[in-house]
Amino acid sequence: MKADSTEISARTRYFRYAVFSLTALLVMSLGMVLIPHQPPAPAETPFSERARAAALADALALRAAGRDLTEAGAGSGAPDDTAVLDRVVTLLTIQARALLLPGDTPTSPTRSDAGQAASPDSSAGQAASPGGPTSAVPSTAAELAAALSASGARRLIDALEADGGMARVLAGAGAAQLLVARDVAASAGIPAEELPGWQEPDAPAGQATRTPAECPTSGPSGEGDDDRGGVGEDAALTAALDSERETIYGYQAALTRLDPAAAAQASALLAEHLDLAEQAEAYATMHCEAVPPTPPGYVLDSAFLSAPAAGLSHLESGTLPAYGDVVAFSTAPTRGWAVSALVSAAKRTIVWGGDPGAIPGLELDEAQLPPLPDMPGNAVPTTSEPAT
Repeated sequence: MKADSTEISARTRYFRYAVFSLTALLVMSLGMVLIPHQPPAPAETPFSERARAAALADALALRAAGRDLTEAGAGSGAPDDTAVLDRVVTLLTIQARALLLPGDTPTSPTRSDAGQAASPDSSAGQAASPGGPTSAVPSTAAELAAALSASGARRLIDALEADGGMARVLAGAGAAQLLVARDVAASAGIPAEELPGWQEPDAPAGQATRTPAECPTSGPSGEGDDDRGGVGEDAALTAALDSERETIYGYQAALTRLDPAAAAQASALLAEHLDLAEQAEAYATMHCEAVPPTPPGYVLDSAFLSAPAAGLSHLESGTLPAYGDVVAFSTAPTRGWAVSALVSAAKRTIVWGGDPGAIPGLELDEAQLPPLPDMPGNAVPTTSEPAT
């Protein structure tokens, strides 16, 4: 009897353990089902994509404001102002198309939402943080000029941090917006000095250079190349230096063939090019690039000698792609210098009557750009990649 009782007691304990274990398992299962699974945090959008989206939004908003002002100007009979605004709309249309990605479905802003354009107080001078700062809708040419200049400054700031190809697009778009803002301000009777400006990055203290002994050497396996910034940057700096040397040669040849006023202007711009060539050499040396010797001369055709102003315009516009390449392939501090040089080159191109284009530093084929939603023929789908 005692053995039977012991056996029953053991069975009872095992049964209880089984019941308790099953109950605990059931509770845990129910808890796991009832507690919702937390989805992973979405990945942060890359800086370059945020900068592109902000640039596109500003271009579309400013374009809408420009079109409204153009329509109002056409009714008031001010042909000069209308021509400037038409140029603004055309420029912003090309920029927006270049910033458009396949699959984007942007809406054309109206006066009610064009206030997403960059404002003078919220864009210029801030740390690079792409976004859509809200401002008052540009309702006059003066306000449009200020918004264009602020947007241009924002693009140049973002170009310092964006990835290579997008940095080139942003820098070119920013330079063009700064320049066209000056034209709009002039038509409105506003001094260009009153527009929001762009603070150029400070050059490295003492213009950093290296001696040959400080540069890494490359063996058969390519060891020692990691400190040189990449072949693209080296080649771009060398091309920019050669472009500056050719332009300097052209200015020196043109000085005696220009009228006194143009010669004085050319002399001042020649000094700028001499500085740029020296800086390009310094940055090339900083990246341990072998600086080629200055050629004894460059070929200048008869057209240049007979029309030196037009020839200088051609030389200036020829420096734009070179600096665009440096922007695309370089990093700080070289990129900051290249962005500043790109803006200056676009200004000098205009001085001699040239057109730096909608995105200086980038050769665009407008036929390959996707149309905007409100453009004729936009029903035809396009698979073209944005120009970068």
